[in-house]
Amino acid sequence: MRARRWMKPLLMLALLAPALSSAAFAQRTGYTKEEFVRRRAALAEKTKEGMVVLFGDSLPQPGAHFRQDNDFFYLCGVEDLNAVLVLNAKTRDAHLFLPRQLTREEMMDGASILRDPRTRENLGLANIYDLSYFDEFVARNAKSFAVTWLRLGPADTVDFDRTEMAMFAGRKDRLHYNNQLSLGDYRARQFKDRHPSFEIKDVTPHLDALRLIKSAEEIAILRRNGRISAEAVRQSMIASRIGDFEYELEAVALQTILLGGARSAAAAPIVASGPNSCLPRYDKNMRRTADGDLVLVDFGADLDHLGMSVTRTWPINGKFTKDQREIYEIVLEVEKACLEATKPGATQEDITRAVDRAMKRKGFNSRGLVGDTGHFVGLSVHDVGAKGQPFREGMAFAVEPALYIAEKNLGVRIADTVLITRNGCEVLTKAVPKEIDEIEKLLAAALQRKIGSEGDLKKLRGLL
Repeated sequence: MRARRWMKPLLMLALLAPALSSAAFAQRTGYTKEEFVRRRAALAEKTKEGMVVLFGDSLPQPGAHFRQDNDFFYLCGVEDLNAVLVLNAKTRDAHLFLPRQLTREEMMDGASILRDPRTRENLGLANIYDLSYFDEFVARNAKSFAVTWLRLGPADTVDFDRTEMAMFAGRKDRLHYNNQLSLGDYRARQFKDRHPSFEIKDVTPHLDALRLIKSAEEIAILRRNGRISAEAVRQSMIASRIGDFEYELEAVALQTILLGGARSAAAAPIVASGPNSCLPRYDKNMRRTADGDLVLVDFGADLDHLGMSVTRTWPINGKFTKDQREIYEIVLEVEKACLEATKPGATQEDITRAVDRAMKRKGFNSRGLVGDTGHFVGLSVHDVGAKGQPFREGMAFAVEPALYIAEKNLGVRIADTVLITRNGCEVLTKAVPKEIDEIEKLLAAALQRKIGSEGDLKKLRGLL
């Protein structure tokens, strides 16, 4: 990594200072106890009877910080491994079950919240029990819990929604040696075997309906995440120059969101230059950029368990060519039409029709515009929400038109995450430039600063 990436001043901290108090750098400062209590009450209102049982994740992610199962976190905010949550739909009481740690586990990992006497009150829980008591607890309350709500649909992850996870499972199972029950299916079967008299129902649709509409606390986090993620892409723009490796620009973006209080990226960062810009899912980020390349960066932070998505495309040498400018203007015009059409009551199909009208009105030829109109955003960067579902106030959605001309190594994608408001939408990631003159002006100013400090950079490289 070149020293300039880490040694240059990060002005973004001053930019974000009003939104990022010192408390924002502490874990899970974006939520209150009342938020989780409200969510559980809303789910109880939907299910009406029996109990809801949700299992937390059981294993740490390889090579990454642990991130709790989305649905489980949504209802209680607990980040400990192997936890189980039981919600009584009639009384709205919530009971948490946690494994008792061995001495060595506590010594190595620190004490779990089972040891903290304040946990029950802090999370608004009725009880916290040792995990070994779970089946006995269920049996003791069999008359009250004859109906049990489990998640029978696929889990989603930080970057993929339930449909995508089911699709990936189908691909995995093409090899019959991989064909096995998912952990969620296995848990449902085990529960039914142990408690055969219980009626099992799927809680997934109710959870999805709740997760679609963001609360005031979630909206505040999304707004902050929009500023942080936009600044990360802007810093990548400023740092870029001919001869950079794609991963160097990724490092700049990652550094920015981590300093902004995020835990990690919400999806594998995409830094695609030259021919790679025509590959929508390219994320190897290993190519060295060359003069004349376009660079496409698709990035977003995972902040307090909420994702973000923003994409910008720019010329590595600071100036769009005629062909690059033509394609870029088409995609930008389409994105603006998408944003204008994104409002309560509209669907993604309505956005597509609005784009068609805008293209004809402006005299543009779409020349094979590809890519979906976008996706919902929330706990997963590809969040719950059906494609034909009308927008409602409080939803978050990423608009991401793209056009790829492979024979010219020319791919352009422009994406912003928006919050659906009463009369339209609020662009959460607007702080990073997307107009051609703004991009070229930013890159020219950045180039002047780099040239002026080249001697200092050489000294720094010698020291590191």
